[in-house]
Amino acid sequence: MELGDSRAARRVLVVGCVHGDEPAGVAVADAIATGPGPAHADLWVVSALNPDGMAARTRGNAHGVDLNRNFPAGWRPMGAPGSIHYSGTGPLSEPESGLAASLVRRIRPTVALWFHQHMAVVDGSEGPRDVERRFAREVGLPLRALTDHPGSATGWENTVVRDSAFVVELPAGRLGVRAVRRYAAAVRHITGP
Repeated sequence: MELGDSRAARRVLVVGCVHGDEPAGVAVADAIATGPGPAHADLWVVSALNPDGMAARTRGNAHGVDLNRNFPAGWRPMGAPGSIHYSGTGPLSEPESGLAASLVRRIRPTVALWFHQHMAVVDGSEGPRDVERRFAREVGLPLRALTDHPGSATGWENTVVRDSAFVVELPAGRLGVRAVRRYAAAVRHITGP
C-alpha cells in the first residue's frame, strides 16, 4: 500500500513480517496503513512479505525458504530445504524476495524498517544511524548491533540504497494496543521533514 505524497523525495518502506512465525509487526504495519498518510513522504507498507509462512506459523515460506537468507548480498547456500535457515536454490529464488527486491529497486527507499521478533532491540549494525537512534528512543528499545547474516533483506537493500534499511526486533508475543500505537507513531515521526 502506498500512502502520502508520491512525489516526495523522502520514501519510507515498512515491512511488517518477513518470517511467518514473527507476525507482531503486521499489527504495526496495518495501523500505519489505516492511519493518515504523511504530508512530506511517500510511505510504502507491506504488512506481510511471507503470508504462507504466517498461515503455517513457520519461519520459511511455502517452499521452506528463510526469505531473510534469500537476497543477493552475501548469499550462499545454507541448510537443507525446510531447515530453519535454508537460503533457497539461489538469490531471489523465491517469489516473495523477488517482489520485495523489485519494490526496493523501484522506489529506492530513503528509510526502510523491516520488523522481526523476539529480541526487543533496534539493530544498529547497518542503516541510517540517526533514524535508528531516534526510533529506538521513541519506542523504548535498546539500540544494539546485531549479527549481519548472509542473504539478509536489509544487508542487500543497503547495497542498493546506501544506509537506508534497518531491523526492528519486536518483543516476543503479540503486541498490545498501546505498543502498536507507539511503534506506528514512531514510524510516522520518521516520515516527517
